[in-house]
Amino acid sequence: MRVPRIRRSALTTTAACLTLATAGALALPAAAASAATADGPLLSYVVNTRANHGQTQKAEREVKAAGGTVVASYEQIGVVIARSADPGFAGRLRASKTIDSVGASRTAGIQAGGAEGTVQEADVPAAAPADGSEPLWANQWDMKQIGVDQAHRSTLGSRSVVVGVLDSGIDATHEDLAANVDPELSASCLSGSPDTDWQSWQPTTSSHGTHVAGTIAAAKNGKGVEGIAPGVRLAAVKVVDDGGFIYPEYAICGFVWAAEHHFQVTNNSYYVDPWMFNCADDPDQAAVSEAVRRAVDYSRRNGVLNVAAAGNENIDLAHKTVDVSSPDDTDPVTRPIDDSCLDLPAELPGVVAVSAIGVKGDKAYYSSYGLNKVTVAAPGGDSRYQVPDTPDGRGAVLSTIPGNKYGYSSGTSMASPHVAGVAALLASTHPWAGPEQLRALLVKQADPHACPTGVFNPGGTGLYQATCEGPERNNGFYGAGVVSAAKAADWWRN
Repeated sequence: MRVPRIRRSALTTTAACLTLATAGALALPAAAASAATADGPLLSYVVNTRANHGQTQKAEREVKAAGGTVVASYEQIGVVIARSADPGFAGRLRASKTIDSVGASRTAGIQAGGAEGTVQEADVPAAAPADGSEPLWANQWDMKQIGVDQAHRSTLGSRSVVVGVLDSGIDATHEDLAANVDPELSASCLSGSPDTDWQSWQPTTSSHGTHVAGTIAAAKNGKGVEGIAPGVRLAAVKVVDDGGFIYPEYAICGFVWAAEHHFQVTNNSYYVDPWMFNCADDPDQAAVSEAVRRAVDYSRRNGVLNVAAAGNENIDLAHKTVDVSSPDDTDPVTRPIDDSCLDLPAELPGVVAVSAIGVKGDKAYYSSYGLNKVTVAAPGGDSRYQVPDTPDGRGAVLSTIPGNKYGYSSGTSMASPHVAGVAALLASTHPWAGPEQLRALLVKQADPHACPTGVFNPGGTGLYQATCEGPERNNGFYGAGVVSAAKAADWWRN
């Protein structure tokens, strides 16, 4: 995903005051301080074995015998996170009968990353509107589009519902988020193993996670913006490092943490780096896909509905042909791909994959799509071709950013938390529902949106043209349709 380049999930962060955010650096564990040895770069690996205590212990011993170090073991899913600077490490493990598969989780040596760049903020009116709405509500076209104002007449969500924000951390001191972030359920996964220290899961170089969190559950407190489910709790699970990368071991740790702590929903506005698509015919990528799949499946079996962004490349996920941007942590190469190459986690079973729309309800020009790939659609913003009639006139999504500030961003990163927020309302009004039932309700209650006639060609230049396939209730652009907060708030809908 690499948040700084914002190539996949969050496209833009813009606003009125042009105030720049500062960048920081995250200290790495001592084992990771050196990026390379005389043998080769220090890399992380996923090592897959059978999911039980005995086999996982055997795998740990074999990792050490092969010259590696064990970072974390998840015996629940049979995955060991290891590190080694020996180029022959994976080959030796693949010869073992104990090991199902092993793969490097990155192509660059472990090192501290860079910074995000500039973030701009939005002006907050000096006085709240006379009608009692939030000061910035008039610019939240996205909330009105899915009926959040109607939903809040019935419910703000339940405190028993927890939404995990697997992202770059949440500013837990923000005036619109502090009441809803649960420190006891928050952690950093940047080593591949959870760290519950408060500072570890705070944002450092990126506003991404804080923006996502505000869309889901910014408080209705007269301060700034209003989230979809302000009555639920948020858990910050930091899986984006200061270079903007989310490597497989970060995601695996995050999904297991969500399962073990009984989250009802997670939001995943990213794809797993360094490969945009992980292909079955590559041993490293196949092992990564299997390890992440196990973690996602474990979370689902433990009651978690996972929601993920479909991506910002205007790619037809149902007809993949080429990848030009991977690996993104070293030098990308152009390679042919096919349907065995998966966008993680969006294309994994049970995950709700979300495409983005603008204020007019049409697919955002950048949003990826695909028949039987996209589950539902939600507002992600489109500042080029779909501009709202709001005071700010900005087609992006307005939400919280660190430092008690507010900013605009667009992307499927912004669409996905709209769906996570609606899912949180559904979990509140349907407390007996598990992830399969919540997913079915999202699909059933979505407002259908038919494919456009002919080739979709926003702007008429051909630069972002795309072809939509499928009927009104299941098509490549919108899946089952646009999610509805208004319907989710009504407990009697089923």
